[in-house]
Amino acid sequence: MNLPKTVSTLVVALTLAGLFTSAHAAPDAGLKAAAEQAQSAVIDSLRDMVMIESGSSDAAGLAKMAAFTEARLLAMGAKIERVKSTKAGGADIVVGRFEGTGRKRVMMMAHMDTVYQPGILASQPYRVEGNRIYGPGIADDKGGIAVILHSLKILRDSGWRDFATLTVVFNADEEVGSTGSGELIATLADQSDVVLSCEPTAAKSVAKTEALLLGASGTATATMSVKGRAAHAGAAPELGRNALVELSHQLVQTRDMAKDIPGAQLSWTVSKAGLVRNQIPEMAEATGDVRTTQNGAAEKLQAALQAKVNAAPLVPDTVTTITMEIGRPPFVASDKGRALAAQAQAIYAELEGRPLQLVPMTGGATDAGFAGRSGKAAVVESFGLAGFGYHAKDEYIEVDSIVPRLYLMTRLLTEIGKQ
Repeated sequence: MNLPKTVSTLVVALTLAGLFTSAHAAPDAGLKAAAEQAQSAVIDSLRDMVMIESGSSDAAGLAKMAAFTEARLLAMGAKIERVKSTKAGGADIVVGRFEGTGRKRVMMMAHMDTVYQPGILASQPYRVEGNRIYGPGIADDKGGIAVILHSLKILRDSGWRDFATLTVVFNADEEVGSTGSGELIATLADQSDVVLSCEPTAAKSVAKTEALLLGASGTATATMSVKGRAAHAGAAPELGRNALVELSHQLVQTRDMAKDIPGAQLSWTVSKAGLVRNQIPEMAEATGDVRTTQNGAAEKLQAALQAKVNAAPLVPDTVTTITMEIGRPPFVASDKGRALAAQAQAIYAELEGRPLQLVPMTGGATDAGFAGRSGKAAVVESFGLAGFGYHAKDEYIEVDSIVPRLYLMTRLLTEIGKQ
């Protein structure tokens, strides 16, 4: 979890919302009591979802998760649409829609897929230990799904309908780049005034203070391909043009180039060359992880890399080509998003001054990038439960984050409805 670069980041956000004050308002007693009463049901939902293994390539598990979320939304009166992923073989995207009597168009989103392979529960079972509940995907992002479902139930049970439309999106490919759902997310976000994305916040044992996220890196994959000439490695190596050597040279001379491109970061991570030991390799290739915080940074990096490899080859008669596959766009909260986050910060403080950090940027990537791509909606990220161990062993959520997060979501929605 990255921390804000300056204290002024928080002050500016607070000022935008007109909430810079040392006094904290009293909590909404009804919503707080409802959140407390819902905690046990949230834990039941978490257990039920964790017991459904739903890795990004697990079609059967994702179908079960889609059925689970669809049933919960239907029970609250939502109209459901199953949208086919644009990627061949992709799992369904669950879209639930509610019609209200207010003015604001609200969108809430989380993802059903995890990074874990089928059978993971055998080695990483669901278990409760003190303030932690463990299970694969419990924080990232089944905790986010639980926040959405139970917050909406609290509000629906209270009769709240102070919105024009409320759209819930549960996609099934976030962990693999949302290649089949990203455009739908962007389209639905553009039809909304506010988007609340429910990735997890870092556990207090890690980040000390729970947070909301105002920025996340975009992603891209850089590929460097070298074409050389094959030859016998023992009898006539001089007749070859060693693509591996040229690749190695180009990787070294381009390793720091992203530092000169505003909003870009590059890490070469995978390489391969050759087929057999006794042949000069004709082909070599490397791929790199690219992170961006500005639109267009990946394209500028590609052009700079290509110019560099063209200008300074080492092995004669080799050809080096740079390609760039663009993934998620970067997410940078607009002024509207920052004001919304500051409003959420003030709401959290109603809980006996509970702090809520506003994190300006993280190197991770989320679907908030698609939601905020056009800048039309106010987008804020990380309304999910506090936890850690994402993508690793012993992923967990903190139980004492459940009530505050339900309170935050329900209170914020009611305030949005008043605007």
